[in-house]
Amino acid sequence: MKFFIDTANLAQIKEAHDLGILDGVTTNPSLMAKEGIKGHEAIMQHYKAICEISDGPVSAEVFGTTFEEIVEEGKVLAAIHPNIVVKVPMIKDGIKAIKWFSDNGIQTNCTLVFSAGQAILAAKAGASFVSPFIGRIDDSSWDGVQLIEQIVNIYNSQGYMTEVLAASIRNPLHIVRCAEAGADVCTCPLSSILGLLKHPLTDLGLEQFLKDAKTMAH
Repeated sequence: MKFFIDTANLAQIKEAHDLGILDGVTTNPSLMAKEGIKGHEAIMQHYKAICEISDGPVSAEVFGTTFEEIVEEGKVLAAIHPNIVVKVPMIKDGIKAIKWFSDNGIQTNCTLVFSAGQAILAAKAGASFVSPFIGRIDDSSWDGVQLIEQIVNIYNSQGYMTEVLAASIRNPLHIVRCAEAGADVCTCPLSSILGLLKHPLTDLGLEQFLKDAKTMAH
């Protein structure tokens, strides 16, 4: 399973990259705004800066909701860098645009997916990635990881090449459960990735090792 970091913060992207586990980046207008990046030119430059740190795919989201708007914006985004993946919402015109991008060699990430039916349409249209939002599904009293499992099973049995990108991940347990469910990618904040490092027994064990090492040194 690949690890993407869900942020527009360059320092965090660099930290994940230096850790040696960064496979890509997902970002969106809200995450850009959080970093104070506003205005078309600033956003384009920021995507470029992200692509220079990350070797893998970088999802860049469109604002448009009509086929024409999505295609025009997507062409501009894809021209920034070969690693750019155009993030398109799961709407009727979005599916139509994903098909156009797919036919024209532009990678796509179909976002805001909440059902297996939507994931089937995205795969049929030729999306490179599909992003089910598991945290938001959990918030509405359904099991988001179950949806990942369902989509993975459908894609495997149908031979779809679209990668399942688990998004809206809230904690380290989500990451482990998505790996069990067969997700191709998980995207999450750096804090969730670093959360995988932590275990109280590791801390206790290390403390004991260091104590023992000190006594052996004398």
